[in-house]
Amino acid sequence: MGHLITLATCSLNQWALDFQGNLERILQSITVAKSQGASLRVGPELEIPGYGCLDHFLEGDTVLHSWEVLAKILASDEARDIVCDIGMPVMHKNVIYNCRVIIFDGKVVLIRPKMWMANSGNYRELRYFIPWMKPKTVEDHYLPRIIQSVTGQVKVPFGDAVISTLDTCFGVELCEELFTPASPHILMGLDGVEIFTNSSGSHHELRKLHTRIDLIKEATTKLGGIYLYANQQGCDGDRLYYDGCAMIAVNGEIVAQGSQFSLNDVEVVTATVDIEDVRAARAVSSRGMQAAGVSPYPRIELNVSLSPGKFSGVPEGSIEGFGHWVRTKEVRYHSPEEEIALGPACWLWDYLRRSGANGYFVPLSGGIDSCATAVIVFSMCRLVVEAATAGNKQVISDARRICGMAPDSTYIPNDPTEFCNRIFHTCFMGTEYSSSDTRGRAKELAHIIGAYHIDLNMDTVVTAVRTLFAAVTNRVPRFANRGAGPGEDAGGTWAENQALQNIQARLRMVLAYMFAQLLPWVRGGQGGLLVLGSANVDESLRGYFTKYDCSSADVNPIGGISKTDLKKFIAYAETKFKMPILHSFLTAVPTAELEPITKSYVQSDEVDMGMTYDELSVFGRLRKVEKCGPYSMFTKLVHEWGEFLSPKQIADKVKFFFTQHARNRHKMTTLTPSYHAESYSPDDNRFDLRPFLYNSLFSWQFKKIDDVSAVLPDRSETLKKPKTD
Repeated sequence: MGHLITLATCSLNQWALDFQGNLERILQSITVAKSQGASLRVGPELEIPGYGCLDHFLEGDTVLHSWEVLAKILASDEARDIVCDIGMPVMHKNVIYNCRVIIFDGKVVLIRPKMWMANSGNYRELRYFIPWMKPKTVEDHYLPRIIQSVTGQVKVPFGDAVISTLDTCFGVELCEELFTPASPHILMGLDGVEIFTNSSGSHHELRKLHTRIDLIKEATTKLGGIYLYANQQGCDGDRLYYDGCAMIAVNGEIVAQGSQFSLNDVEVVTATVDIEDVRAARAVSSRGMQAAGVSPYPRIELNVSLSPGKFSGVPEGSIEGFGHWVRTKEVRYHSPEEEIALGPACWLWDYLRRSGANGYFVPLSGGIDSCATAVIVFSMCRLVVEAATAGNKQVISDARRICGMAPDSTYIPNDPTEFCNRIFHTCFMGTEYSSSDTRGRAKELAHIIGAYHIDLNMDTVVTAVRTLFAAVTNRVPRFANRGAGPGEDAGGTWAENQALQNIQARLRMVLAYMFAQLLPWVRGGQGGLLVLGSANVDESLRGYFTKYDCSSADVNPIGGISKTDLKKFIAYAETKFKMPILHSFLTAVPTAELEPITKSYVQSDEVDMGMTYDELSVFGRLRKVEKCGPYSMFTKLVHEWGEFLSPKQIADKVKFFFTQHARNRHKMTTLTPSYHAESYSPDDNRFDLRPFLYNSLFSWQFKKIDDVSAVLPDRSETLKKPKTD
């Protein structure tokens, strides 16, 4: 048969409100798509203003500037001789919609508004947009004068329609619409639509890509068809990292896939497919009967053919093969450890290059959390060197600016440790309670990755604050008596003990910002550094950190990653990055080192928290992902943990978790903006909208737990008993 069509989809690193930069990246993607022989190009959701504009979508300026950019695209030579599917907000009858604008040869063909909004988790689309509530209906949309002057059109179709070309029919599906039970592609496919475009702003979460790809494959497995998935890529100005991975599926199989993590601002994925394969796959009696009974979509006729019109071999520039020779690609998935190495690293690079800062600073404690943060920065440096070596001009230009070099510099990053030394600064802020082990680990790690490292003692600063307090109040606070020997500074109350620990933690934050502002000056440079936080998601969930301590920073690359996953990442990095020192971080007991070490007492994180990190991960998922309150969490854990814990033990753990979480919930309001990587993140600012003042006694809920646990059988004891004949 040989009815060949070359199609293009792309991942773009768009930036909220960067209309000039976004326009340039859109035009570049169209140019690349045409060079590879594509007749249809699809871009990510809201690509003109950037997906992450948030409340800026409510401003008339955002809509106005989007039209201005579209006018530039319509008038450009780049957008000639190719059908383009472009995303922007549109106000129709005084209502703001999230739209796809289909254009061809200087004309607007159709404006298709989004019908189902993403409005949970990180997404609040209903705050800015109204869904199109008229399925299979179109209206006239009167174009603004700036577009009329370019296209010569006064009005265009607006609504839920599909586009018929001379040789096929394609329809639009927007991001969330793929994830809904009654996805539009089902009825479109039954009505003869053969090509589906999906433009997304889908963020990265650990292990999420599997779900996305399964849905894309499923969309055409039973239905038949070609599915073009485009996605935003990069940091759009907030906590999310959009992980690209544009792809094309044919009849349920992936035939082209882009990168998931990349420093490239523009990535275009093309495939040459045979539309006859779709028609052959749909030649099924049951499907035909269903298709014969559906109500039709409005069809907008476009007088163009997406195929050359004859069997002409492989179009010049095609990268995926053609016709019946299109082969299924083996889908690429990164392991969670690789995702941690790549996702936060790309996010950090975007944040650094767009913030105007000259590098990063992290208080390096010698523990696994700050270690993971430092290793992620080193991973970022590796990615920068790889991209620069491959000739990425944007990365080279950004690297030179960040390093304080003139635009005409010839510097090209070619060694990760050398580049790391230029832009990454670490500091061990020790006290008399710090061990030589943690100090040594921090120093050696900094040396291996190339960071500019400072090793200091801050006892004089801590003593100054304690002396000031004593002078004002005539009282001297002491640490609690936790195994202290005679003559040791101990015997204080819980309040004294906490205050003395918090002094150290908060002073580290003050010192971190001082060094971040002045270290470039010390080294003969200019500008300032961004301070990185290193509190993991589990500690935030439990509230196991001091408010406004060194966990308070500018951004935090590990704030959405569990302790369990961080340990796996460090084990991976030990081998991948050839860093034997990382093994010592894995085997060290997690400790804050804020209390005196005695013969019988060494501070331990898990002891202080009253629960293990693995338990915290379970509590977090049940609370957020499975939407459990205290009682439902208890009933679930009775089934999951009942073989090794008694009902009362489980009840005690659940009650303790909720009590501590409620008491510390207020800390979530001050969390450093963190890379979102985990579905149970407690980030109060965007993702986990809950009160921060609770009645932490949970008297009604806990009484019900106690009543039920008292009558449940203890399966753990039954299992412990030896079997008898």
